[in-house]
Amino acid sequence: MGFEPSGEHLIAGEWVGGAPHFASSPATGGPHSYSVGTPDHVARAAEAAESAFGSYGSSSRATRAAFLRAIADEIEARGSAITKVGCAETGLTEARLEGERGRTVGQLRLFADHILKGDYLDRRHDPAQPDRRPQPRPDLRLVQRPIGPVAVFGASNFPLAFSVAGGDTASALAAGCPVIVKGHSAHPGTCEIVARAIDAAREDLGLPKGVFSLIQGGRREVGQALVQHPLIRAVGFTGSLAGGRALFDLCAQRPDPIPFFGELGSVNPMFILPGALASRGAEIAQGWAGSLTLGAGQFCTNPGIAVMVEGEDAEAFASATQKALAAIPAQTMLTDGIAAAFRQGRDAMAGKSQVTPILASDCAGRSAAPALLRTTGSVWRADHVLGEEVFGPLGLIVTVASLEEMLALAVDLRGQLTCTLHLDDQDTAVAQRLMPVLERKAGRILANGYPTGVEVCDAMVHGGPYPASTNFGATSVGTMAIRRFLRPVSYQNVPEALLPDDLK
Repeated sequence: MGFEPSGEHLIAGEWVGGAPHFASSPATGGPHSYSVGTPDHVARAAEAAESAFGSYGSSSRATRAAFLRAIADEIEARGSAITKVGCAETGLTEARLEGERGRTVGQLRLFADHILKGDYLDRRHDPAQPDRRPQPRPDLRLVQRPIGPVAVFGASNFPLAFSVAGGDTASALAAGCPVIVKGHSAHPGTCEIVARAIDAAREDLGLPKGVFSLIQGGRREVGQALVQHPLIRAVGFTGSLAGGRALFDLCAQRPDPIPFFGELGSVNPMFILPGALASRGAEIAQGWAGSLTLGAGQFCTNPGIAVMVEGEDAEAFASATQKALAAIPAQTMLTDGIAAAFRQGRDAMAGKSQVTPILASDCAGRSAAPALLRTTGSVWRADHVLGEEVFGPLGLIVTVASLEEMLALAVDLRGQLTCTLHLDDQDTAVAQRLMPVLERKAGRILANGYPTGVEVCDAMVHGGPYPASTNFGATSVGTMAIRRFLRPVSYQNVPEALLPDDLK
Protein backbone atom coordinates (compact mmCIF):
# COMPACT_ATOMS: atom_id res chain seq x y z
CA MET A 1 0.00 0.00 0.00
CA GLY A 2 1.62 3.26 -1.14
CA PHE A 3 1.21 6.60 0.61
CA GLU A 4 1.52 10.20 -0.45
CA PRO A 5 0.67 12.68 2.33
CA SER A 6 -2.03 15.26 1.70
CA GLY A 7 -0.65 17.59 4.37
CA GLU A 8 -4.13 18.09 5.81
CA HIS A 9 -5.83 17.74 9.18
CA LEU A 10 -8.46 15.11 9.97
CA ILE A 11 -11.42 16.79 11.64
CA ALA A 12 -14.67 14.92 12.20
CA GLY A 13 -14.10 12.50 9.34
CA GLU A 14 -13.05 15.17 6.84
CA TRP A 15 -9.56 15.99 5.59
CA VAL A 16 -9.15 19.75 5.88
CA GLY A 17 -6.33 21.96 4.60
CA GLY A 18 -5.78 25.68 4.58
CA ALA A 19 -2.97 28.21 4.95
CA PRO A 20 -0.46 28.73 6.45
CA HIS A 21 1.83 25.74 5.89
CA PHE A 22 5.03 24.35 7.32
CA ALA A 23 7.60 22.11 5.62
CA SER A 24 8.69 18.84 7.15
CA SER A 25 12.40 18.24 7.71
CA PRO A 26 13.02 14.55 7.03
CA ALA A 27 16.29 12.77 7.72
CA THR A 28 16.28 11.49 4.15
CA GLY A 29 14.38 12.57 1.05
CA GLY A 30 12.64 15.82 0.29
CA PRO A 31 10.29 17.82 2.51
CA HIS A 32 6.50 17.90 2.26
CA SER A 33 4.14 20.77 2.96
CA TYR A 34 1.62 20.50 5.82
CA SER A 35 -1.19 22.77 6.91
CA VAL A 36 -0.56 24.49 10.24
CA GLY A 37 -3.11 23.83 12.97
CA THR A 38 -5.15 26.79 14.21
CA PRO A 39 -7.50 27.51 17.12
CA ASP A 40 -10.36 27.24 14.62
CA HIS A 41 -9.36 23.68 13.80
CA VAL A 42 -9.27 22.96 17.54
CA ALA A 43 -12.75 24.38 18.06
CA ARG A 44 -14.23 22.33 15.23
CA ALA A 45 -12.58 19.15 16.42
CA ALA A 46 -13.60 19.71 20.05
CA GLU A 47 -17.24 20.35 19.14
CA ALA A 48 -17.29 17.19 17.01
CA ALA A 49 -15.70 15.21 19.86
CA GLU A 50 -18.27 16.43 22.36
CA SER A 51 -21.07 15.49 19.96
CA ALA A 52 -19.53 12.04 19.46
CA PHE A 53 -19.18 11.50 23.20
CA GLY A 54 -22.97 11.42 23.54
CA SER A 55 -23.01 7.98 21.91
CA TYR A 56 -19.41 6.76 22.07
CA GLY A 57 -19.16 7.39 25.80
CA SER A 58 -22.10 5.07 26.43
CA SER A 59 -21.18 2.51 23.76
CA SER A 60 -20.63 -1.10 24.77
CA ARG A 61 -17.24 -2.43 25.71
CA ALA A 62 -17.57 -4.87 22.81
CA THR A 63 -17.99 -1.97 20.38
CA ARG A 64 -14.94 -0.17 21.71
CA ALA A 65 -12.88 -3.36 21.72
CA ALA A 66 -13.82 -3.97 18.10
CA PHE A 67 -12.74 -0.41 17.28
CA LEU A 68 -9.34 -0.85 18.92
CA ARG A 69 -8.75 -4.14 17.09
CA ALA A 70 -9.84 -2.63 13.79
CA ILE A 71 -7.35 0.21 14.26
CA ALA A 72 -4.61 -2.35 14.86
CA ASP A 73 -5.61 -4.22 11.71
CA GLU A 74 -5.63 -1.05 9.62
CA ILE A 75 -2.18 -0.07 10.90
CA GLU A 76 -0.80 -3.49 10.03
CA ALA A 77 -2.34 -3.26 6.55
CA ARG A 78 -0.29 -0.09 6.03
CA GLY A 79 2.80 -1.53 7.71
CA SER A 80 5.36 -1.17 4.93
CA ALA A 81 4.20 2.36 4.05
CA ILE A 82 4.32 3.42 7.70
CA THR A 83 7.86 2.09 8.02
CA LYS A 84 8.95 3.87 4.84
CA VAL A 85 7.64 7.29 5.78
CA GLY A 86 8.65 6.90 9.43
CA CYS A 87 12.25 6.00 8.60
CA ALA A 88 12.53 8.90 6.15
CA GLU A 89 11.18 11.44 8.64
CA THR A 90 12.96 10.32 11.80
CA GLY A 91 16.15 8.58 10.72
CA LEU A 92 15.18 5.57 12.84
CA THR A 93 15.97 2.14 11.40
CA GLU A 94 13.46 -0.17 9.78
CA ALA A 95 13.91 -2.68 12.58
CA ARG A 96 13.17 -0.02 15.20
CA LEU A 97 10.03 1.21 13.39
CA GLU A 98 8.74 -2.29 12.80
CA GLY A 99 9.29 -3.17 16.44
CA GLU A 100 7.53 -0.01 17.53
CA ARG A 101 4.64 -0.75 15.19
CA GLY A 102 4.31 -4.17 16.82
CA ARG A 103 4.19 -2.53 20.22
CA THR A 104 1.58 -0.05 19.01
CA VAL A 105 -0.83 -2.64 17.64
CA GLY A 106 -0.10 -4.86 20.63
CA GLN A 107 -1.22 -2.25 23.14
CA LEU A 108 -4.36 -1.51 21.12
CA ARG A 109 -5.30 -5.19 21.32
CA LEU A 110 -4.25 -5.33 24.97
CA PHE A 111 -6.72 -2.58 25.84
CA ALA A 112 -9.41 -4.35 23.83
CA ASP A 113 -8.91 -7.46 25.95
CA HIS A 114 -8.69 -5.39 29.12
CA ILE A 115 -12.02 -3.63 28.78
CA LEU A 116 -13.82 -6.83 27.82
CA LYS A 117 -12.77 -8.36 31.14
CA GLY A 118 -14.47 -5.46 32.90
CA ASP A 119 -12.25 -5.40 36.01
CA TYR A 120 -11.21 -1.80 35.31
CA LEU A 121 -14.81 -0.68 35.98
CA ASP A 122 -14.28 -1.30 39.72
CA ARG A 123 -17.99 -2.06 40.09
CA ARG A 124 -19.30 -1.93 43.66
CA HIS A 125 -22.74 -2.53 45.12
CA ASP A 126 -23.98 -1.88 48.64
CA PRO A 127 -27.58 -3.20 48.71
CA ALA A 128 -30.27 -1.22 50.44
CA GLN A 129 -30.94 -1.91 54.12
CA PRO A 130 -34.37 -0.40 54.66
CA ASP A 131 -34.68 -1.85 58.18
CA ARG A 132 -31.34 -0.59 59.44
CA ARG A 133 -31.50 1.55 62.56
CA PRO A 134 -31.19 4.35 63.37
CA GLN A 135 -31.16 5.22 59.66
CA PRO A 136 -31.96 2.98 56.68
CA ARG A 137 -29.27 2.59 54.04
CA PRO A 138 -30.06 3.38 50.39
CA ASP A 139 -29.08 1.14 47.49
CA LEU A 140 -25.69 2.33 46.23
CA ARG A 141 -23.85 1.24 43.09
CA LEU A 142 -20.54 2.55 41.75
CA VAL A 143 -18.83 2.28 38.37
CA GLN A 144 -16.10 4.08 36.47
CA ARG A 145 -17.38 6.31 33.66
CA PRO A 146 -15.50 8.07 30.81
CA ILE A 147 -14.74 11.74 31.36
CA GLY A 148 -15.26 13.17 27.85
CA PRO A 149 -13.03 14.42 25.01
CA VAL A 150 -9.29 13.99 25.58
CA ALA A 151 -6.41 15.88 23.97
CA VAL A 152 -3.22 13.92 23.18
CA PHE A 153 0.15 15.39 22.25
CA GLY A 154 2.32 13.13 20.12
CA ALA A 155 5.94 12.55 21.22
CA SER A 156 8.98 13.26 19.09
CA ASN A 157 10.92 10.12 19.99
CA PHE A 158 8.20 7.49 19.48
CA PRO A 159 6.41 8.28 16.18
CA LEU A 160 4.08 5.30 16.67
CA ALA A 161 3.88 3.99 20.24
CA PHE A 162 3.57 7.45 21.89
CA SER A 163 1.94 9.28 19.04
CA VAL A 164 -1.29 9.28 17.04
CA ALA A 165 -2.39 5.73 17.91
CA GLY A 166 -0.12 5.32 20.92
CA GLY A 167 -0.86 4.46 24.52
CA ASP A 168 -2.66 7.70 25.39
CA THR A 169 -5.01 7.38 22.42
CA ALA A 170 -5.57 3.65 22.97
CA SER A 171 -6.40 4.03 26.66
CA ALA A 172 -8.69 7.02 26.09
CA LEU A 173 -10.61 5.32 23.29
CA ALA A 174 -10.85 2.18 25.42
CA ALA A 175 -12.35 4.24 28.25
CA GLY A 176 -14.98 5.69 25.92
CA CYS A 177 -13.41 9.11 25.35
CA PRO A 178 -13.13 10.75 21.91
CA VAL A 179 -9.56 11.84 21.15
CA ILE A 180 -8.02 14.86 19.46
CA VAL A 181 -4.33 14.38 18.67
CA LYS A 182 -1.93 17.23 18.09
CA GLY A 183 0.57 15.65 15.72
CA HIS A 184 4.28 16.23 16.23
CA SER A 185 5.88 18.34 13.52
CA ALA A 186 8.97 16.07 13.54
CA HIS A 187 7.01 13.31 11.77
CA PRO A 188 3.80 14.72 10.27
CA GLY A 189 3.63 12.18 7.45
CA THR A 190 3.71 9.31 9.94
CA CYS A 191 0.98 11.08 11.89
CA GLU A 192 -1.19 11.37 8.80
CA ILE A 193 -0.90 7.77 7.63
CA VAL A 194 -1.75 6.45 11.12
CA ALA A 195 -4.67 8.86 11.37
CA ARG A 196 -5.96 7.48 8.08
CA ALA A 197 -5.82 3.99 9.58
CA ILE A 198 -7.85 5.10 12.61
CA ASP A 199 -10.43 6.87 10.47
CA ALA A 200 -10.81 3.84 8.19
CA ALA A 201 -11.52 1.68 11.24
CA ARG A 202 -14.02 4.23 12.54
CA GLU A 203 -15.80 4.42 9.21
CA ASP A 204 -15.99 0.63 8.79
CA LEU A 205 -17.68 0.31 12.19
CA GLY A 206 -20.03 3.26 11.64
CA LEU A 207 -18.80 5.16 14.70
CA PRO A 208 -19.37 8.92 15.10
CA LYS A 209 -17.07 11.08 12.99
CA GLY A 210 -15.90 13.15 15.94
CA VAL A 211 -14.52 10.17 17.86
CA PHE A 212 -11.04 10.93 16.51
CA SER A 213 -9.35 13.97 14.98
CA LEU A 214 -5.77 14.85 14.06
CA ILE A 215 -4.51 18.43 13.99
CA GLN A 216 -1.01 18.86 12.62
CA GLY A 217 1.46 21.00 14.52
CA GLY A 218 3.53 23.89 13.34
CA ARG A 219 2.76 26.55 15.94
CA ARG A 220 2.52 26.75 19.72
CA GLU A 221 -0.87 28.43 19.68
CA VAL A 222 -2.66 25.26 18.53
CA GLY A 223 -1.43 23.40 21.60
CA GLN A 224 -2.46 26.23 23.87
CA ALA A 225 -5.90 26.38 22.28
CA LEU A 226 -6.30 22.64 22.68
CA VAL A 227 -5.60 22.47 26.42
CA GLN A 228 -7.72 25.56 27.08
CA HIS A 229 -10.78 24.58 25.07
CA PRO A 230 -13.70 24.21 27.49
CA LEU A 231 -14.87 20.90 25.95
CA ILE A 232 -11.52 19.15 26.56
CA ARG A 233 -11.65 17.20 29.81
CA ALA A 234 -8.06 15.87 30.14
CA VAL A 235 -4.69 16.02 28.39
CA GLY A 236 -2.08 13.33 27.72
CA PHE A 237 1.40 14.63 26.95
CA THR A 238 4.89 13.20 26.39
CA GLY A 239 7.67 15.69 25.87
CA SER A 240 10.03 18.19 27.44
CA LEU A 241 9.85 19.54 30.97
CA ALA A 242 9.58 23.15 29.77
CA GLY A 243 6.85 22.49 27.21
CA GLY A 244 4.91 20.16 29.47
CA ARG A 245 5.05 22.51 32.45
CA ALA A 246 3.75 25.40 30.33
CA LEU A 247 0.75 23.34 29.21
CA PHE A 248 0.22 21.99 32.73
CA ASP A 249 0.00 25.56 34.03
CA LEU A 250 -2.53 26.46 31.34
CA CYS A 251 -4.69 23.49 32.38
CA ALA A 252 -4.53 24.61 36.01
CA GLN A 253 -5.39 28.22 35.12
CA ARG A 254 -8.58 27.36 33.25
CA PRO A 255 -11.89 28.49 34.80
CA ASP A 256 -12.51 24.73 35.14
CA PRO A 257 -9.07 23.17 35.72
CA ILE A 258 -8.55 19.78 34.09
CA PRO A 259 -5.98 17.03 34.71
CA PHE A 260 -2.78 17.18 32.68
CA PHE A 261 -1.05 13.82 32.48
CA GLY A 262 2.42 14.83 31.38
CA GLU A 263 5.44 12.54 31.10
CA LEU A 264 8.30 15.02 31.16
CA GLY A 265 11.53 13.02 31.23
CA SER A 266 14.03 11.65 33.71
CA VAL A 267 17.73 10.88 34.22
CA ASN A 268 16.94 7.38 35.55
CA PRO A 269 19.88 6.90 37.93
CA MET A 270 21.58 3.54 38.41
CA PHE A 271 23.04 2.73 41.84
CA ILE A 272 25.87 0.23 41.40
CA LEU A 273 26.49 -1.32 44.80
CA PRO A 274 29.97 -2.44 45.91
CA GLY A 275 29.56 -6.19 45.56
CA ALA A 276 28.18 -5.96 42.04
CA LEU A 277 30.77 -3.34 41.06
CA ALA A 278 33.62 -5.58 42.22
CA SER A 279 32.36 -8.84 40.72
CA ARG A 280 30.96 -7.69 37.37
CA GLY A 281 31.70 -4.01 36.87
CA ALA A 282 32.89 -4.51 33.30
CA GLU A 283 29.73 -6.41 32.41
CA ILE A 284 27.54 -3.66 33.88
CA ALA A 285 29.57 -1.04 32.00
CA GLN A 286 28.99 -2.85 28.71
CA GLY A 287 25.27 -3.09 29.37
CA TRP A 288 25.08 0.56 30.39
CA ALA A 289 26.83 1.65 27.20
CA GLY A 290 24.30 -0.28 25.11
CA SER A 291 21.31 1.11 27.00
CA LEU A 292 22.71 4.64 27.03
CA THR A 293 23.13 4.76 23.25
CA LEU A 294 20.06 2.79 22.23
CA GLY A 295 18.18 4.87 19.67
CA ALA A 296 20.84 7.59 19.98
CA GLY A 297 19.87 7.93 23.63
CA GLN A 298 16.48 9.34 22.69
CA PHE A 299 14.46 7.48 25.32
CA CYS A 300 12.79 9.00 28.34
CA THR A 301 14.09 5.99 30.30
CA ASN A 302 17.69 6.53 29.21
CA PRO A 303 19.90 5.72 32.25
CA GLY A 304 21.91 8.94 32.31
CA ILE A 305 23.61 8.62 35.71
CA ALA A 306 25.61 5.82 37.34
CA VAL A 307 26.33 6.22 41.07
CA MET A 308 29.03 4.17 42.84
CA VAL A 309 31.51 4.34 45.70
CA GLU A 310 34.92 5.71 44.68
CA GLY A 311 37.92 3.41 44.50
CA GLU A 312 39.72 1.00 42.20
CA ASP A 313 36.50 -0.73 41.12
CA ALA A 314 34.98 2.62 40.15
CA GLU A 315 38.11 3.46 38.11
CA ALA A 316 37.87 0.14 36.30
CA PHE A 317 34.18 0.74 35.63
CA ALA A 318 34.88 4.19 34.15
CA SER A 319 37.58 2.75 31.91
CA ALA A 320 35.34 -0.10 30.72
CA THR A 321 32.48 2.29 29.99
CA GLN A 322 34.74 4.65 28.07
CA LYS A 323 36.03 1.78 25.96
CA ALA A 324 32.53 0.44 25.24
CA LEU A 325 31.15 3.86 24.27
CA ALA A 326 34.13 4.72 22.09
CA ALA A 327 33.29 1.74 19.89
CA ILE A 328 29.76 3.02 19.20
CA PRO A 329 29.52 5.33 16.17
CA ALA A 330 27.51 8.52 15.88
CA GLN A 331 23.81 8.08 15.15
CA THR A 332 21.18 10.18 13.41
CA MET A 333 18.89 12.03 15.80
CA LEU A 334 15.20 12.72 15.32
CA THR A 335 15.55 16.36 14.32
CA ASP A 336 18.24 18.97 13.76
CA GLY A 337 16.95 20.83 16.80
CA ILE A 338 17.22 17.79 19.08
CA ALA A 339 20.78 17.17 17.88
CA ALA A 340 21.74 20.79 18.51
CA ALA A 341 20.14 20.71 21.97
CA PHE A 342 22.09 17.55 22.82
CA ARG A 343 25.40 19.13 21.93
CA GLN A 344 24.53 22.30 23.82
CA GLY A 345 23.56 20.34 26.93
CA ARG A 346 26.62 18.11 26.69
CA ASP A 347 28.99 21.05 26.31
CA ALA A 348 27.38 23.02 29.12
CA MET A 349 27.73 20.08 31.51
CA ALA A 350 31.26 19.21 30.37
CA GLY A 351 32.31 22.84 30.80
CA LYS A 352 31.60 22.89 34.52
CA SER A 353 34.76 23.23 36.60
CA GLN A 354 34.33 20.06 38.65
CA VAL A 355 33.05 17.82 35.85
CA THR A 356 35.63 15.77 33.98
CA PRO A 357 35.03 14.69 30.37
CA ILE A 358 36.06 11.07 29.81
CA LEU A 359 34.76 10.73 26.27
CA ALA A 360 33.62 13.57 24.01
CA SER A 361 33.51 12.65 20.33
CA ASP A 362 32.95 15.27 17.67
CA CYS A 363 29.58 15.23 15.92
CA ALA A 364 27.74 17.73 13.77
CA GLY A 365 24.50 18.29 11.91
CA ARG A 366 21.81 15.81 12.84
CA SER A 367 24.15 13.25 14.41
CA ALA A 368 25.12 12.52 18.00
CA ALA A 369 28.11 10.57 19.31
CA PRO A 370 28.31 9.13 22.82
CA ALA A 371 29.66 11.31 25.62
CA LEU A 372 30.83 10.30 29.08
CA LEU A 373 31.46 12.65 31.99
CA ARG A 374 32.43 12.23 35.61
CA THR A 375 31.94 14.11 38.88
CA THR A 376 31.62 13.52 42.60
CA GLY A 377 28.56 13.12 44.76
CA SER A 378 29.21 16.37 46.62
CA VAL A 379 29.44 18.33 43.36
CA TRP A 380 26.34 16.64 41.96
CA ARG A 381 24.31 17.39 45.09
CA ALA A 382 25.39 21.05 45.05
CA ASP A 383 24.49 21.66 41.39
CA HIS A 384 20.96 20.65 40.41
CA VAL A 385 21.75 21.26 36.73
CA LEU A 386 23.77 18.03 36.81
CA GLY A 387 20.57 16.19 37.66
CA GLU A 388 18.68 17.50 34.62
CA GLU A 389 18.07 15.44 31.50
CA VAL A 390 20.28 15.86 28.45
CA PHE A 391 18.28 14.16 25.71
CA GLY A 392 20.75 11.93 23.92
CA PRO A 393 23.65 9.49 24.50
CA LEU A 394 25.24 11.22 27.49
CA GLY A 395 26.36 9.34 30.61
CA LEU A 396 27.51 10.83 33.91
CA ILE A 397 29.46 8.78 36.46
CA VAL A 398 28.98 10.06 40.01
CA THR A 399 31.38 8.70 42.62
CA VAL A 400 30.58 9.01 46.32
CA ALA A 401 32.89 8.68 49.30
CA SER A 402 30.74 6.16 51.16
CA LEU A 403 27.49 4.24 51.18
CA GLU A 404 26.12 6.89 53.53
CA GLU A 405 26.76 9.53 50.88
CA MET A 406 25.08 7.31 48.29
CA LEU A 407 22.00 7.19 50.49
CA ALA A 408 22.09 10.96 50.94
CA LEU A 409 22.32 11.41 47.17
CA ALA A 410 19.28 9.19 46.70
CA VAL A 411 17.37 11.34 49.19
CA ASP A 412 18.25 14.43 47.15
CA LEU A 413 16.94 12.98 43.87
CA ARG A 414 14.04 14.67 42.14
CA GLY A 415 11.20 12.54 40.80
CA GLN A 416 12.25 9.87 38.29
CA LEU A 417 10.59 7.47 35.89
CA THR A 418 12.99 4.73 36.98
CA CYS A 419 15.73 3.95 39.46
CA THR A 420 17.97 0.91 39.10
CA LEU A 421 19.93 -1.15 41.62
CA HIS A 422 22.83 -3.29 40.47
CA LEU A 423 23.53 -5.65 43.36
CA ASP A 424 24.84 -9.04 44.38
CA ASP A 425 23.73 -11.03 47.42
CA GLN A 426 26.28 -9.30 49.63
CA ASP A 427 24.68 -5.93 48.75
CA THR A 428 21.25 -6.84 50.12
CA ALA A 429 21.57 -4.93 53.38
CA VAL A 430 22.57 -1.73 51.58
CA ALA A 431 19.80 -2.19 49.01
CA GLN A 432 17.26 -2.61 51.81
CA ARG A 433 18.21 0.84 53.08
CA LEU A 434 17.93 2.35 49.61
CA MET A 435 14.59 0.81 48.67
CA PRO A 436 12.31 2.96 50.90
CA VAL A 437 13.98 6.06 49.47
CA LEU A 438 13.78 4.96 45.83
CA GLU A 439 10.12 3.95 46.20
CA ARG A 440 9.37 7.62 46.89
CA LYS A 441 11.46 8.81 43.95
CA ALA A 442 10.44 6.61 41.00
CA GLY A 443 7.52 4.88 39.35
CA ARG A 444 9.58 1.79 38.47
CA ILE A 445 12.48 0.22 40.34
CA LEU A 446 14.73 -2.28 38.57
CA ALA A 447 17.27 -4.75 39.88
CA ASN A 448 20.22 -5.83 37.71
CA GLY A 449 18.78 -4.53 34.47
CA TYR A 450 18.49 -1.43 32.30
CA PRO A 451 15.38 0.77 32.07
CA THR A 452 15.25 1.26 28.31
CA GLY A 453 12.45 -0.95 27.05
CA VAL A 454 9.11 -0.46 28.79
CA GLU A 455 6.97 -3.60 28.83
CA VAL A 456 3.31 -2.98 27.94
CA CYS A 457 1.38 -5.05 30.49
CA ASP A 458 -0.87 -4.89 33.53
CA ALA A 459 1.90 -4.37 36.10
CA MET A 460 3.86 -1.61 34.35
CA VAL A 461 4.14 1.94 35.71
CA HIS A 462 5.57 4.59 33.41
CA GLY A 463 5.37 7.73 35.49
CA GLY A 464 6.71 9.05 38.75
CA PRO A 465 6.89 12.03 41.07
CA TYR A 466 7.36 15.47 39.52
CA PRO A 467 9.22 16.36 37.33
CA ALA A 468 9.19 12.84 35.84
CA SER A 469 5.46 13.32 35.41
CA THR A 470 2.80 15.76 36.54
CA ASN A 471 0.65 13.13 38.22
CA PHE A 472 2.48 10.66 40.45
CA GLY A 473 -0.54 8.36 40.69
CA ALA A 474 -0.81 7.70 36.95
CA THR A 475 0.98 5.71 34.26
CA SER A 476 1.12 6.27 30.51
CA VAL A 477 2.05 2.63 29.77
CA GLY A 478 0.16 -0.50 30.75
CA THR A 479 -3.51 -1.19 31.30
CA MET A 480 -3.69 1.02 34.40
CA ALA A 481 -3.30 3.98 31.99
CA ILE A 482 -7.05 3.80 31.36
CA ARG A 483 -7.72 5.13 34.86
CA ARG A 484 -6.59 8.59 33.75
CA PHE A 485 -9.67 9.00 31.58
CA LEU A 486 -12.31 7.62 33.94
CA ARG A 487 -14.05 8.92 37.04
CA PRO A 488 -16.18 7.09 39.60
CA VAL A 489 -19.91 7.76 39.68
CA SER A 490 -22.15 6.53 42.48
CA TYR A 491 -25.84 5.80 41.82
CA GLN A 492 -28.22 5.96 44.78
CA ASN A 493 -31.62 4.29 44.48
CA VAL A 494 -31.48 4.74 40.70
CA PRO A 495 -33.92 2.49 38.80
CA GLU A 496 -32.17 -0.19 36.76
CA ALA A 497 -33.58 1.20 33.53
CA LEU A 498 -31.53 4.38 34.10
CA LEU A 499 -28.26 2.70 35.07
CA PRO A 500 -25.33 2.33 32.67
CA ASP A 501 -25.32 -1.04 30.95
CA ASP A 502 -22.16 -2.01 32.84
CA LEU A 503 -24.09 -1.84 36.13
CA LYS A 504 -27.13 -3.82 35.03
